[in-house]
Amino acid sequence: RAARAGVEAGVLIDPRRRRFLRGRFGAVREPVVAPPRPPWALAEPEFLAACTRCGDCVRACPRALLAKGEGGYPVVSFASKGCDFCGACDKVCVPRAIDRSRAATAWNWKAVVDGRCLAEQRVECRVCADACDARAIRMVPEVGGVAKPKVDASACTGCGECKAPCPTGAIHLIDPPAAT
Repeated sequence: RAARAGVEAGVLIDPRRRRFLRGRFGAVREPVVAPPRPPWALAEPEFLAACTRCGDCVRACPRALLAKGEGGYPVVSFASKGCDFCGACDKVCVPRAIDRSRAATAWNWKAVVDGRCLAEQRVECRVCADACDARAIRMVPEVGGVAKPKVDASACTGCGECKAPCPTGAIHLIDPPAAT
């Protein structure tokens, strides 16, 4: 019951703890992946050291993209919208855990489309391409089929605008170095 409440509240559960509770004590180590942090956040260890968990960035986000995650640290949720890189979170971050001046980009995430995409099921859908202001997703026509989305990784900003409107949840944002 408590675990269900934690999931509903958006609390991330450490996979190592889940394995422990299931009685799996083997030497298999699951990689610990840092939760998605706000744009321009410092690298995870530095971010955790600098962030005071004050919540100013969460309150400042005009799109309600940020929320308090595990331990009170801010996390990004693309459940309803994407980031427009307004910089409100950076402006209010006094301890500089979010620092636009130290980062070349907001983050390195890129959109990828998985097999649940309606176009992969031969159903016409262009929601992701329509939502992409950067025009990083284009629809490629197929002979005798429907157009399928193709992501131009070099144009993708990782804003997440394509993720929320996808009716099947087929869009994911990944960090390319972590994907290899």
